[in-house]
Order: sequence, then structure tokens, then C-alpha cells
Amino acid sequence: MSGESGQPEAGPSHAGLDWPNPDRNRAGVPGGVIRRAGSQGPRSWIQKVLEQIMDSPRQCVTPSEVVPVTVLAVQRYLLEDEPRDTVPKPPLYCYDVTISDGVYQEKCYLDPSLNSLVYQNILKVGIQMRISRVSCLYNEKRIGQGILCIDNVHCGETSDSISLETPFRNRAHQEKPERPLRGGKSHYLALWNNEDPYGDIWLTDKQPEEHNFSDTKIISLSHLEMTWTNRRNFPALLVRILHKSKLRYYGKPDKKMIEPYQTFLEVADSSGTVSVIMWNALCPEWYKSLRVGLVLLLQDYSVKKSYPFRIQPVPVDPQIKLISTMEICLNLRDPPTNIIIIPEKQVKPEWRLPKLNHRFTTRSELDDMPENCICDVIGLLVFVGRVQRSKKKENREDFWSYRWIHIADGTSEQPFIVELFSTSQPEIFENIYPMAYFVCTQLKVVRNDNQVPKLLYLTTTNESGVFITGHRGQPYTYDAKNANRPSTSQAARVEIQERNGKRHQDDEPVNSQYFQTTSTNLSLSNKIRILQGPHANPVAVPQPGASVQTKGIKPGMPSIFNRRANINTSLQGKARKTISDRWESQLWREKKFGLIDHLHYSRVYPESIPRKFMFEHRKFLSDQYNSQPAKYVPPEGRPPKLDDFKSARSLGHFEVTILGLNHEIAIDVAFLPMYCPEDIRTSQIDTLLTSMNYSCAYPQDTTGNDRLPGPRAVAGDIIKAATELDRVHIVGILDICNLGNNKVEVYLHKIYSPENTS
Repeated sequence: MSGESGQPEAGPSHAGLDWPNPDRNRAGVPGGVIRRAGSQGPRSWIQKVLEQIMDSPRQCVTPSEVVPVTVLAVQRYLLEDEPRDTVPKPPLYCYDVTISDGVYQEKCYLDPSLNSLVYQNILKVGIQMRISRVSCLYNEKRIGQGILCIDNVHCGETSDSISLETPFRNRAHQEKPERPLRGGKSHYLALWNNEDPYGDIWLTDKQPEEHNFSDTKIISLSHLEMTWTNRRNFPALLVRILHKSKLRYYGKPDKKMIEPYQTFLEVADSSGTVSVIMWNALCPEWYKSLRVGLVLLLQDYSVKKSYPFRIQPVPVDPQIKLISTMEICLNLRDPPTNIIIIPEKQVKPEWRLPKLNHRFTTRSELDDMPENCICDVIGLLVFVGRVQRSKKKENREDFWSYRWIHIADGTSEQPFIVELFSTSQPEIFENIYPMAYFVCTQLKVVRNDNQVPKLLYLTTTNESGVFITGHRGQPYTYDAKNANRPSTSQAARVEIQERNGKRHQDDEPVNSQYFQTTSTNLSLSNKIRILQGPHANPVAVPQPGASVQTKGIKPGMPSIFNRRANINTSLQGKARKTISDRWESQLWREKKFGLIDHLHYSRVYPESIPRKFMFEHRKFLSDQYNSQPAKYVPPEGRPPKLDDFKSARSLGHFEVTILGLNHEIAIDVAFLPMYCPEDIRTSQIDTLLTSMNYSCAYPQDTTGNDRLPGPRAVAGDIIKAATELDRVHIVGILDICNLGNNKVEVYLHKIYSPENTS
């Protein structure tokens, strides 16, 4: 560890090490002087490898001794084109890997040929790995300076004991803010997407400050709209933030911009509302400090004609004029914009700044809302799905991060189902759990009333924001429209308490609430593969508990339907017994021994099973269903195991074998229907085909005091219904989920008969 002076407090002797100059140069290779170490103190494997490189005439060497090192960080950035490149290349994301040998830490460059180890979550923080080939990328402008490159590795298991106390061999790696080893970028990106701010360049300390307006000339937005083309200098704007978009990263290898970020603010005064674009270095400085509801004084900005294809969000007040002919641009230079946050106590009524007007919607009202309608919701989280990723474009490395959540507000038996994309708020997105009060703004309604069953859920927009803690002081708490409205979140808590038959304190676990966990990120190819069969254009029903990844269309016939369910036989959940119900078609008995290939993908890994929530273990469970972090964080105490938490799937899962139309290839897949007796819908699903179309199973209708059938009885009905599909041609949609570390799951998402392709 380092003290305030930057000198190591303890550790090996540093005799013989010439510490580097932190200055960078145009070659993109930082100073890292490679010198022989003295003989005092424990020997470092990292230092010995560097000495071996110096003694070798070859640039690439095999270490004379291969010992395990611990991975402490995996950090991503965009590498710029080299000066000799004449043709623009697609974006190449590189990774710097920080390792420790118990004596020193060293930040190394990972050869791009090994990037797939990161994509597949094999190379990740906390593991031990053995480096079998290394090289040195030299700084050709300075003698003895270069960076250590990892060219070949073998990744092992997670290390039980990891120390963060070892010092960096190269002091340049301790600089703040952290800088990538190669290229001219000043910062790292988030590990799994480009929308989330990551690293210490993102400031959060901007505070309101009182301003003397006596010498400040203010212009209204409507007046500016009429006169900006004839002005060279623009008076100050006094506005309130109505919407704030997520970040947009537009870095490209051939662009030499250091911090290529962009974000939109929708601001308004008494005369209208307009879009404000914040560019480049201003985003790390201001983005995390600006929030909806703040009043800003903007000076030294620029104005340009608005981009014709951008759709502005719906105004919070329909009476406010929407100005769409111009945009306000904020830059660090040309000219350097001055931004001041005005304290709310200094805001005067005569300024007539618009108030916020949230569109809070109850779940009972959602059923009547039209497609694409915008609304805000508040309630209790009752389901939190694992983080998933989907590609933005084919053959590119850019992904969207998202997860499915359920929010209950007590006005309906149905929760809000929300497709929650990253909103550039990783501190919230990665730390949500059941039984937390949750607010999400600017959601869009997605519905399809023509399919059976009807499709209805909410999805985030570019201006969506989420809030989970510290609701006091948030903008929606000042919304006069909602001042006298009953608290839907409180209604949800009462409804959930009644459903569980007992009251709970705020910090007690509610075991009926659950979330889906996974200990790995999803590394996706998103390639649609049509094997053989009729053309199909199915409408996919989003399943919050499903891992929606690669879609494969597989025609064939279901041949085996086997149900497996783990049933607890003790309170501790240590001992379990497996209940199995099975159906096998006669056709399968005839053909199974003559197959060309039989693919086995019906296994469901522990991290893919939804678990009952326990508040005291919320940190551990949150870590399991999030993506892998970029830096190692030591666990608190001795963490539990996933198998210690009760499954939320009372039906277990079904193993389905689908036989190809030519009877030459078969595949085993998993089918995980949702079943919860207390959530009976009005629709009745009584056939296997309909059940799979919806990925849900419902018990038979009951009247009066008839007792609902248990999950085993429902499972038996599904097995029985499978016989109806004997020798029937079907088309199945398969979700292929890469859990990382060479673990792949394939789920049967939906099946339908070729006669009905709607």
C-alpha cells in the first residue's frame, strides 16, 4: 500500500529499480524502466520474468519458472489506430490485467488473441492463473522502457486467499486517474458496456452555489430561438433540468478524442423547453452531479441547428412550448462553458421555472394504456433477474446490458414487468434486490393484444432514471401532482405482508420474493441459426426468469419429456431427493440408437435457478446475479453457497429431447415454466403447446373452497399433455445462454406448430 508520499510503506527492497517517469508519449507506451533488482528481500516472479526478457535476444519468451499469480483487475479500453494504418479498422477493445505474485503487483497488457478468455468469463478477477509466455512492448523513444505483455495463460480456479497489500512494481500504475497502458485514452471503460461511467475520472462533488444575478444578463429560450442566428454572443440561460439521458460513448479507433462522450439534457424555462448537449470532457466532470430537477445557470455556450432525426422526449407539461429548431451545446472549450447549480432556496417565484410533472401509473391503470405511452412507476421490487447482454450490432463488440424486474404496487395481483436497461447508473443497477422501494421514470409501454396470451410490459427509454435508496430529496418527492396520492409502495408492502400471512419489519426477509442469480456474465454471439424447416417469424414473450440470449430456430418433434425437481427434506436444505416424472415416445425408442449426433444441453446450473430472497445475504446474492466486476473486492466474512438458498421454482425443470425431422440429430434442452399457485390468471393453460408458448403453467380452475393442486400434480398434467405431441411436427425457439467458464445452457423458449406461424 502507498502512503501520502506515494512511497511503499512496506515490502521488498527497491534497490536497483529505477522508477519510471509517468509522462506518456505519442507512441502510447508508458515509461516502465526494466532494471535488475537487488538481492535484498523476497524474490518477485514478475521481476525475474522481466530480467529474463532482458537477457533473451527474442522479444517473446517462456518464463523459466511458471508459478500461479492472482488476477486483481481486468480493465477495458478502446485502442486507437496506429499511425501506419491507412484503412479504418473496427473498434478493438483491449484489456489491461493487473496481477500479483505475492511480492509485487504489475499491470500487464493482454494480447488481443486472448480476449475471448474475458468474453467467456474464464479470465476474471479473483482467480489464479499461470502465465506460460510473455513478451515486452518497448517504448522505442526511451531506453529501457516498456510494458509486460501476456501472450499465453492457463486460467485456474478462484483463489481462497488474496492479498491487496502488495505494492506496484511500476509506480506509474498507481497514478490517479488510472490510465490504460496503450493508446492515448485517458480512462478505462466499464467492463461490459459503454454506457456506464467507470473509474475515478467521473466526478461527483459538484455542489450548488449562490450566484449574484445583479450583473448577469438572462435570455429566455423563446427569445433565443428567434434571434440566435443573428447573434455572436449569447446571454446566460436560467433553466431547470426536466430530463437527463444516459451516456453515449462514440469513441472510434480513427478518432483522437480523449473522452468521446455525449449526453442530452432537456431543460426549460417559462417560455419553452430545449435540448442541451454536453460533450466530451464535460461529461466526466459534470454528468454524475447533474440530476433531474436542478436549476442551472449556463454561460458561454454555443447554439446550433438541431439534429433532424432525434426525437425529443414528451414534455412534462403539454403547455410548455417544445423548441426543436435549435440545440444548446456545452463544451470544455470553443467556448469553455460555465455551469452553475443554483440552490433551490435561491430560486424565485417570479422566474416561473416549470415544476416537475411525473406520470406515476398504477398497475391497475397499465392494462388500459396504449402502446408507446410514457409513464413512471413506484413500488416494491419482488423479482430481480440476472444481468444479461445483447449485441448492438452484429460482428461488433458493443453490447447493451439489461435485466428483468418485477415491481408490485398493491393495486393489482399483477406486478409491473420491466425490461430494465442500464441507465448509466451502475451504483443502482448493480445493487437492486427484492423488498427495496424502487422508482423508475420515463418507461415506455410495450404491448401486443393480438397474440395469445397478450403481451404487456414496460421498457426503459433513453431518458429513464432509477432510484432505490435515499428517496428523500429526489425530484419526484416534490411533485405536487402526486402529493395527495396514496403511496403505492406502501400498499404493495401491506399486500405482500397479507399474502405471506404475517407482518415484517423493514429489514426482515420476505421469503416469497426472489430473484434469479448467476455468478457469470453473459458472453453472447446473438447469431440466429435456422437448421431446417418452415419459415417462421415468431413473437417472443419476454420471461424475466429466462436468460434470453442467442435465438435458434429448431424444427423437429418432442420425443422425451422428463421432469426433475429437487425437494428439500430438511429445514437446513442440506439433504435433497430428486423426483422424476418421465414420458418417452415410441418413435424415440426406435430412433435413438441410430443418430448421427445427439446434443446434450439440458443441464441447469445452480446460478440459473431463481432463489428465495434473504435480506441478511443481500450483498452475496447481488454479487451472484451481477456481471463480473473489473476489480477484485474481498468478500465480507465467509460467504454462503448458492445451494443454501431455496429455489423459487416449485416445479423444478423439465428435460426435453427434440428429434430432427430427418431422425438423424436430436438435442436435449431444458424447459423451466413458472408456477405460483397464488398468482392464478383468468386465462387457462391446459395443453403443453400453450404452456410452452407462454413458459408458464397454471393449475386447473377451482371453485369455492377447493384446494389448489400442488406443483407435482401440475407437473404430472404437463407430462400427460406431452403425449398429445407424439409424432407432431413442431418449431422450437431455443435460448442459448453462455454462462462463461465453458458452461452453456439451452432453454426451450417457445414451441408452435408449423400450421400456425403467426
